[in-house]
Amino acid sequence: MESLNLPKKVFLKEVGPRDGLQIEKVFTPTNKKIIMCNLLSECGFDDMQFTAFVHPKAVPNMADSVEVSQKIMRKPGMMYSALVPNKRGYINAAAAGIKKVEMTMSATESHSISNLNCNTSDSLRTIQECLDLGLDIKLIVGLAVTFGCPFEGRPKFERITSIVNELNAMEIREVGLCDTSGVADPRQVYDFSSRLIDSFPDITFYFHAHNTHGTGLANVLAAMQAGIINFDTSIAGLGGCPYAPGASGNLATEDVAQTLKYMDIETGLDIDKLIEASKFAAETVGHHDSATLRAGKMNHLVECGPVMQKNNRKN
Repeated sequence: MESLNLPKKVFLKEVGPRDGLQIEKVFTPTNKKIIMCNLLSECGFDDMQFTAFVHPKAVPNMADSVEVSQKIMRKPGMMYSALVPNKRGYINAAAAGIKKVEMTMSATESHSISNLNCNTSDSLRTIQECLDLGLDIKLIVGLAVTFGCPFEGRPKFERITSIVNELNAMEIREVGLCDTSGVADPRQVYDFSSRLIDSFPDITFYFHAHNTHGTGLANVLAAMQAGIINFDTSIAGLGGCPYAPGASGNLATEDVAQTLKYMDIETGLDIDKLIEASKFAAETVGHHDSATLRAGKMNHLVECGPVMQKNNRKN
């Protein structure tokens, strides 16, 4: 049997405090967000996207972005990044001392208009205008609905290539391939990811999965085989896109981290601390979509196996 082409190490960017909370209908208290961020800071992440600088009418749960930015405890050597939808958000994030932001744009015109109230050309122009400001802040781009749009279906690969080519010309060096609606399949993820990596060697691609149809982990495996080693995940499987009808949360960070651990793929994360943070997040919002929180740590199941077999033999 041919061995899988898998990396020895991957990097999980925690997006729970932003993506996980943005869709919640009840405002998450600021002090709870701060505690959540502080717990996550102890888990071993290199990067945590902890808030978004957006208009509070558009995403009410991110209305306290400045206060959260000021009050969280920052661990040395860890990046605390944010999401911004436009130039105003970019400027506000820089003013708050954020050193890395992700600007969202859409792979389709329909989703762009629904999500950002502008077309693709306008989004590209906004990105260039932000870069031209010369601010001390790194800009990466997350390409929403890369694999499937709720309004237009699956974008053609040529459409994705055209957009990435524009970003490459602007010297954007990190681009997210985002399965915003959770409709990608592993073959498509492998195909798109491997071809983009081959075409744009100067760009680091990361994969942002949603688990709407239960294909999230399979898609992560496909992305890894294509050469991607950077992934967005969310504690407790929280999250979703307000402008992608039916989209469920991201893959639960603890589920991905445990799976990778048993595949001998390093993440640098402390599973016990991760579960502690995940439990806090689930208790804060009152729900979760995490196999780990339902079933416990995988090693508990492995350890229980021989005991259960012994008891069964006695019966």
